[in-house]
Amino acid sequence: MSKTNPGNYFEDFKVGQVLDHATPRTITEGDVSLYTALYGGRFALQSADSFAMECGLDAAPVDDLLVFHVVFGKTVPDVSLNAVANLGYADVQFKAPVFPGDTVKTSSTVIGLKENSNGKTGVVYVRSTGTNQMGATVLDYVRWVMVRKKDEKAPAPEEVVPNLPDRVDPSFISLPEGLDFSGFDATLAGSPHYFEDYDVGEKIDHVDGMTIEEAEHMMATRLYQNTAKVHFNQHQMQHDRFGRRLIYGGHIISLARALSFNGLGNAQLIGAINGGSHTAPTFAGHTIYAWSEVLEKAELASNQTAGALRIRTIATKDMPCDSFPDKQEDGKRDPAVVLDLDYWVILPKKTMAV
Repeated sequence: MSKTNPGNYFEDFKVGQVLDHATPRTITEGDVSLYTALYGGRFALQSADSFAMECGLDAAPVDDLLVFHVVFGKTVPDVSLNAVANLGYADVQFKAPVFPGDTVKTSSTVIGLKENSNGKTGVVYVRSTGTNQMGATVLDYVRWVMVRKKDEKAPAPEEVVPNLPDRVDPSFISLPEGLDFSGFDATLAGSPHYFEDYDVGEKIDHVDGMTIEEAEHMMATRLYQNTAKVHFNQHQMQHDRFGRRLIYGGHIISLARALSFNGLGNAQLIGAINGGSHTAPTFAGHTIYAWSEVLEKAELASNQTAGALRIRTIATKDMPCDSFPDKQEDGKRDPAVVLDLDYWVILPKKTMAV
């Protein structure tokens, strides 16, 4: 009997199946520093304990996306070790802040299955939940991933595609206990633009670009203990359709978030991710640019010092975003677009700041 884990193939999944994932992870200040080194995020709330304490918190929280990647990474050996590609996300809710020293573990439930017409792959939908050492939920989300079949002759399962919300209702957004932006220091935050300064329909070119290095994306994926073969095994991937390793989609999300500081510098927290899709593959050597559009503004009944902006961020490869690339004249997506992410960010209100 083999003692190694080959990972689950599409025919191994069943709707309702619960997967308790191995290897709880204590997130340390070292992880936070390495995450900053990889992406260069400059959001003040995650960068300085003193700034976070002035905003009512005990310390600087771990970046929301670092938490997302760690929770996600736990799921890979059971859900996407044999993936062709991760396809999208929905209903991503950050339920509680994580601080250095907290330990996170993950479990997932299979909520949908759909075999592809080629009979070689299928789409698996899972809801994954990350909890801390006290059993409190810190993150809950749905993702769907295309997984290879081991036996192409295996019968297709009954098709179940979950009905997912178009957006997370802003009333469901959970903010850290004690968060208070009434004394917010915009100079230290690096941006003069508050919640009130943004308009629905406004588009922002984040201007800067960041080139993906082979070593950096592999280091990042290892940081999250994401073991997907498509990111690491060039010997195997040389025989795949692209002939090389794919960049983990979450790496692009973190790059786009870091780039968005130039234009959204006061977006101190991600409240929720409504949906997202990786629309084209990305490889080492590509330079990522990003632009954002304000889709919606929402008051937060739970916190009078903060407001929520619903943002759509588009990331591109090797194409600056001064022309806001999106769909072409024929309605097809520009091939340079690699990420389409719809999410809520939390900003201080000018009317409440000192």
